[in-house]
Amino acid sequence: MAERTEVVFVDGVRTPFGRAGEKGMYWDTRADDLVVKAITALMERNPNVPGDRIDDVAIAATTQAGDQGLTLGRTAALLAGLPVSVPGFAIDRMCAGAMTSVTTMGAAIGFGAYDLAIAGGVEHMGRHPMGAGVDPNPRFLSERLVSEDALNMGATAERIHDRFPEYTKERSDRFALRSQQKVAAAYAAGKIQPDLVSVATRSDAGWGLATRDEAPRPETTLEGLAALRTPFRPHGRITAGNASGLNDGATACLLASGATAKELGLSVKMKLVSFAFAGVEPEVMGLGPVPSTEKALRKAGLSITDIGLFELNEAFAVQVISFLDHFGIDDDDPRVNEYGGAIAIGHPLASSGVRLMNQLAAQFADHPEVRYGVTAMCIGLGQGGTVIWENPHFNKKAAKR
Repeated sequence: MAERTEVVFVDGVRTPFGRAGEKGMYWDTRADDLVVKAITALMERNPNVPGDRIDDVAIAATTQAGDQGLTLGRTAALLAGLPVSVPGFAIDRMCAGAMTSVTTMGAAIGFGAYDLAIAGGVEHMGRHPMGAGVDPNPRFLSERLVSEDALNMGATAERIHDRFPEYTKERSDRFALRSQQKVAAAYAAGKIQPDLVSVATRSDAGWGLATRDEAPRPETTLEGLAALRTPFRPHGRITAGNASGLNDGATACLLASGATAKELGLSVKMKLVSFAFAGVEPEVMGLGPVPSTEKALRKAGLSITDIGLFELNEAFAVQVISFLDHFGIDDDDPRVNEYGGAIAIGHPLASSGVRLMNQLAAQFADHPEVRYGVTAMCIGLGQGGTVIWENPHFNKKAAKR
């Protein structure tokens, strides 16, 4: 069997994430224009990459309709000004869309079929609410393949609280508060801004410019979180404060073979080590990253103790807590979501995977003592996804300090 080609993460960008709905900053912005903006900026940031060398463009969206339809990877590539010779396609794995775009393109590079590829995702939840227009097969319910509330992500998070009583609402609220505080600190330190692409916006008030995420609430307090209603269940534990919101935004990243990156003089921010996806009961979909991470670690010949940084998507605080408890990691462990996460930043479904990767790549540069990091997320309908990355800045001497 031929040796695998080295796969590297060259660069990643994203638009600021907006709040979905009429009051959100992207209400009058097309979804495809958001991802085109990300692709255009990615190419501008990497002028050494000839457009005609891009082998493929994979763009994910959960709701592939309207301005998120029509084979989005191909249309976005053309709209972004890439040569007509560059193909593209759309992909859907719900919340892990962009993550799957990356692993699919990474696998093609690792196989030797591609040298350069663009991967990303977009979700305009204001225009396309999750599940809008779908027609689930009635056999899901009639044959009891899933429970009726398995398609309601908030209800599945409540079920994790049911299964593990030690995961209290207070614990979720404390985790959520820290996410808000870490995002505020990361912004203050200039850690998030380098990978943000400004987007022109339009509203009744006129033209504007989106330069920051719209959702963070740095004024959040534990008292305020405790008072929020529980929309998925009377006297429940999931609130708008300890879960990610409904958001709009897009991401894009550039992947390459190690040899091509060297040939073109491209920076290398991360190296792909392994990835895995796994299924769990749809009723507790938030547990998905546990088996996917175990599988990815096994494929890589690593253990959880080898991982020095974690970027975990905060769909719900309880979902991250379940991951941390399984692997014996403290809720306050500084290796976890150093810049905060989706509870504060937002989670535009199919775009979030690359957001995790951008943040891990930035942290790798600041942590030469860390060799391996993980990006992981839960996925609707009972799945989890995990990608393990290696830090190209790793320094053995720093690790021994």
